[in-house]
Amino acid sequence: MFGKIAASLFLSSSVLCASAQAATLLYQQNFEAPVGFVNDGGDFNISRTVNQNYANQPAGFTFAQNFTVENLLIGGTQAFGQGYKDPQGIGGSYVLGLLSSAQNDLLGLSFNVGAFRFLNFQLDISSIDLDRQGGPFVPAGGAAPTFRFSLFDNPGGGSGVGGGTLLDSFDASGTVAPNKFTFDWTNVIAPLDATGNTNGNVILQIDLLSGGYAAMDNFVIAASDLAGEVPGRVIPLPPGFALMLGGLFLIGGAARKVRR
Repeated sequence: MFGKIAASLFLSSSVLCASAQAATLLYQQNFEAPVGFVNDGGDFNISRTVNQNYANQPAGFTFAQNFTVENLLIGGTQAFGQGYKDPQGIGGSYVLGLLSSAQNDLLGLSFNVGAFRFLNFQLDISSIDLDRQGGPFVPAGGAAPTFRFSLFDNPGGGSGVGGGTLLDSFDASGTVAPNKFTFDWTNVIAPLDATGNTNGNVILQIDLLSGGYAAMDNFVIAASDLAGEVPGRVIPLPPGFALMLGGLFLIGGAARKVRR
């Protein structure tokens, strides 16, 4: 009997593992190939929109934004007199940055999640600052950035930064960076529940709530029926499930030895 129970639980765990491979990748971007990047001074591009630098990656994809969302160059020489530093090596050569308060910078991405329940958004975030265009913006002594990721219903399917029915939101915080020109990345994942959408079309809105200024990079966005599932990320079993399963296997093995 124990063997049957263990086998049943093993089958259940196999189903869970199999479902963890069912995420549909909607978008992936490391921002390493901007088209027409211009260093406007300070190792960032403010004169061009995100859509001008990254439209049609892939073909047909567009961004929407409110106010400015900058394209930052890592490894230059101008920012704070020495260039942006990335000791973790996570940001590559280019990342995006936005303000929390001087202006309400927003970035919007439009997707269709189909019949899936969740839009899962994985990315890296870090505090960073600008030394011109009104900067610095990060308070003296540093500040941990807090982002809000919101999912809006978008029946028309067009691009935008939100404004329809709010379906879900998720806040995520980074760390206090060593200084204004050095990144300290935090990997976060926002599981956004798309339940209640009209026809699968949704808008993902990115907003920096606090911290003055911050950067983001390495977007992986997927639709799934599991919260937090994106391709390549292992979804852990429920707490205690693996321990219980292992214990039942041991009991089942002992029972078989007794019968012999």
